[in-house]
Amino acid sequence: MQMMKWSVIALAVAAGTSQMALASNQSESKGFVEDSSFDLFSRALYMNRDYKNGAGNIEDANKASGFKSGYREETGLGIRGLFESGFTEGTVGFGIDAHTLSSIKLDSGQGRTGTGQFALNDQGEPEDTQTEAGAAVKARLSNTVLKHGNQFTASPVFATDDSRILPEVATGTYLTSTEIEGLELSAGRFTALSSQTATGRDSNTMSSDQDGDGETENYTLKSANIFGASYSFTENFSGAFHASDVEDFWTKKYVNLNYTVALADDQSLGFDFNYYKSDDQGQKLAGDLQNKLWSIAPSYTLGAHTLTLAYQRSSGDTGYNYGIDGNGTIFVANSVQISDFMAKDERSYQARYDLDMTSYGVPGLSFMTRYVTGDNISVDGFEQEGKEHEFNFETKYVVQEGAAKDLSLRLRNSIYRSNEAASEVSYTDLNDLRLIAEYPLDIL
Repeated sequence: MQMMKWSVIALAVAAGTSQMALASNQSESKGFVEDSSFDLFSRALYMNRDYKNGAGNIEDANKASGFKSGYREETGLGIRGLFESGFTEGTVGFGIDAHTLSSIKLDSGQGRTGTGQFALNDQGEPEDTQTEAGAAVKARLSNTVLKHGNQFTASPVFATDDSRILPEVATGTYLTSTEIEGLELSAGRFTALSSQTATGRDSNTMSSDQDGDGETENYTLKSANIFGASYSFTENFSGAFHASDVEDFWTKKYVNLNYTVALADDQSLGFDFNYYKSDDQGQKLAGDLQNKLWSIAPSYTLGAHTLTLAYQRSSGDTGYNYGIDGNGTIFVANSVQISDFMAKDERSYQARYDLDMTSYGVPGLSFMTRYVTGDNISVDGFEQEGKEHEFNFETKYVVQEGAAKDLSLRLRNSIYRSNEAASEVSYTDLNDLRLIAEYPLDIL
């Protein structure tokens, strides 16, 4: 990956003299202070997971059910301060990005915890508050930016998760270049990843029984080298290729093709294709991994209505795996609220409907519902195939004007069910309810 990273730098510099090169963003810099921004972002999350058919939360042999409770229920508040400086003027500009992340427990309990919002103390109780801070230095030459330090990532092969009150944070070096119109190149090396519930720089862990002795061990990220290239061939057609090498875990390759065609003034047809190829490497700290996972999702939009159908297929010696490379690293159609439908040999199908109420005089209000079903799951020790299915409903409203402008309120609900075989590699039956309030505030 070292040679690959230097090749990207050389290409970015050479692109600056190309006839296809864009106007230089650095030449338009107004300065470190003048282009700076400071934003506050608040997210309140109520989350309840109600287990079914005798399943439960934390194990407790003294309870008849074997669990402390049959549900998880917590409410938290996350507050983020995000500062992004401008770049100093000159051929090469320099700047800094910094953040603070704070969580506040509004409601929880020792028997109800486990929704992924709070760290636990030595007694297994959720912490009342947590705070962390981080920063990254950055440099820009023309339209190429190099950043080193703490940062959020959204690469299909290394993506920090933001599904709870606070996001994961990666530590490393990341280069992005947009010297040629329509082409974006990226390369990076990351050596640590913090979890959503801990302030430690290297707190994200993956559990694995590598030795097969029945005892799991926790492993952290050693290093992840990543590369990406995306190109817009036309206004309606784009493609991307990304690759990663996660030391002693796995290598991944990812391809995306996205095409949209207008059929009429208020009608369009879209296609979204995603593909992963994953192979274990080195010490295989998360176990064996040989998997191909792909999805195709055609969609039809008519005014305020969008209908999407999706098919997803997992094949190979194992299912797909992720987490040590960021818990958002699964860019496929059937990765939904609870399940990712990514088990060994699994086939899954989705039907989804979206409604934008702007056309009906209620701007900011939207609805979504989908149903995903998966079958053909191969599970060791089971002759029957594993099966699972999930129903999601979501509604969201964003305030359009006034003192609360941009405040969003969202309801997410999921009903998930699986048979005995699938529950061994996925989830047990549960209902999941989330109420989310988000408020972004621009200070600078």
